[in-house]
Amino acid sequence: MIATLDVSASREVDAPIERLWEAFTEPVLIKRWWGPNGFTCPLANMDVRLGGVSLLGMKAPPQYGGRVMYTTWSYTEVDPEVRLEFDLRFATSEGLTISPAEAGIGPGVPEEVPHVVTFDRLGDGRSRVSIVESGYTELAERDMSQVGLEQCLDKLQVAVR
Repeated sequence: MIATLDVSASREVDAPIERLWEAFTEPVLIKRWWGPNGFTCPLANMDVRLGGVSLLGMKAPPQYGGRVMYTTWSYTEVDPEVRLEFDLRFATSEGLTISPAEAGIGPGVPEEVPHVVTFDRLGDGRSRVSIVESGYTELAERDMSQVGLEQCLDKLQVAVR
């Protein structure tokens, strides 16, 4: 068995848990935060239900070529305002699965990246979201994903206000 590396991050937000949940399920909100700094989300076709598959597009800024990278999120657990589990896969604009290499991603990123998202009520209208991604086999790719996730969550904090 190959040892793998995880990416994990969490943020406390000044928003009720209902709003935080919407940030992961409602296209308008996801488009405000999905993607690291400088990246945008021009497509968020969400089908958040057990067995559902969402299709998201993340557009790079001009200095990184400006292309749109597509991923699907296939849901394996949906417990509203508590827990969301999905497998992220790289995809075509039509939602057909492609390999990380075909998507222009370096070695060390798995064909599917399991995600576990948990939501916690903190009281006084505040909430916490925590995300764990697993399966990375190369430190450099894991570290790049860590930075990207941290930046996404920073944008999420602003999006839910």
